[in-house]
Amino acid sequence: MRAYLPAYHLEPVRDLNEVLGRLSREPGRWKLFAGGTDLMVLLEAGKLSHRYFLNVWKLPELRGIEVAPESVTLGAATTYTELRNHETLAREFPLLCQAAFETGAVATQNRGTIGGNIANASPAADSPPALLVYDAEIELVSARGARWRPFHGFYSCYKQMDLRSDELIRRIRLPRAQAGWRSYYRKVGTRRAQAISKVCFAGRARLESARIADVRLAFGSVAPIVLRAVQTERSLRGEKISPAVARAASEKLAREIAPIDDMRSTANYRRRVAQNLLREFIEMLSVQ
Repeated sequence: MRAYLPAYHLEPVRDLNEVLGRLSREPGRWKLFAGGTDLMVLLEAGKLSHRYFLNVWKLPELRGIEVAPESVTLGAATTYTELRNHETLAREFPLLCQAAFETGAVATQNRGTIGGNIANASPAADSPPALLVYDAEIELVSARGARWRPFHGFYSCYKQMDLRSDELIRRIRLPRAQAGWRSYYRKVGTRRAQAISKVCFAGRARLESARIADVRLAFGSVAPIVLRAVQTERSLRGEKISPAVARAASEKLAREIAPIDDMRSTANYRRRVAQNLLREFIEMLSVQ
């Protein structure tokens, strides 16, 4: 059943201050509409329960990619296409660009935004695993002020996050100086393109003398939230790469994730695929 379009109210805004003022005066009444790629799916299915939206698509305060000596900062309304086509991101943050490339069709990439993907809080989202392994930070703003916080820990449980009713996501910051890290990204879905992931994985590691000096592992679709596998990371740090270490890490991972059965896959399949992707990543480290 489709939604009844006149029942919804989408209002333009002049600038960010107007948005923050409205969110402050009427917390909970307004939600933001940027690319709309997630919201329009719910609208078409008749499942979009919220009725009042502010159109922030063209706000300059939410657009743009800024390259500084120590970081790259993305406006929350930066599209997947803009991510894919940015030279610095392609060179220094290839996992994020690959995630953008594998998110939907070209039309979705032209409209979908990185901030919207974060705020939608889907455990199957494609870009959050890459953001987690790059140690991203996000800026949350309201009429009361702004605060930066690590993206890791932003989600508390399914569709729940550290975002207050009068706040919005303004920017995402990625630290540079990532030399010496090796990375890996893989999305497993029913089709090669335009599919919601059954399992999504992003991994990065830094080696010293054939040992894993540091590592980041993040998975989508294996828990109620996009998961940073910190326990598995801890088990790998300081270890010399070997089949035994890979097996032990995959067993640790199986206990850390919590996949479910749903219409796209089964818990057993997701658990096995996540373990296999981790082993592929570790094997990749051993041959580079």
